[in-house]
Amino acid sequence: MLLFDRVRQAGAMCLVVTVAGCQSGESLGAFNLRQPAPAEQVTAEELLAYCPPVVVSQQGAVYNSYQRGGQDDPSKLSFRASIIEATRSCTFNGGMMGMTVAIAGRVVPGPAGAPGAVRVPLRISLYRDSEELYNQRFDHEVAISGGAATQFVVTDTGISTARPSARNMRVVVRYEEASAPRRR
Repeated sequence: MLLFDRVRQAGAMCLVVTVAGCQSGESLGAFNLRQPAPAEQVTAEELLAYCPPVVVSQQGAVYNSYQRGGQDDPSKLSFRASIIEATRSCTFNGGMMGMTVAIAGRVVPGPAGAPGAVRVPLRISLYRDSEELYNQRFDHEVAISGGAATQFVVTDTGISTARPSARNMRVVVRYEEASAPRRR
């Protein structure tokens, strides 16, 4: 009986390795002996360079959308959107800095919500001290289905500015309350 159990275990391991090899898409499967492609080299200058932080505006971290005439009535809430996290990465080329900013958010249907697409108004701004260097609005469409929360990501790759000479820059992300999102 012990011999039968060991043979069965060995057969199961062979099956797992074979399936893993089939799933990998490589000719050698799970036993891929190829060397990985060399990673892009990061210079010491890039490693030590200043990449401005991203902050989520406290006043703009949550966006509530109500049915017409139902402002601030919880029973008329169509959906609530919130910013979960924001991050950035920087690249440097000569005297210029390029930034990619990503915002992760969530939309939760409210009591008056219905399945469909909604638009959430997001704004990304770059400041040096109090001077605004970049400002872009995104009306991001999110599909709501049923009563479940829906997550989304918005990425802005269009930020380019002179390389900072001091650590006095910041990126602010927020929802914009100025105009109500349109339901499609």
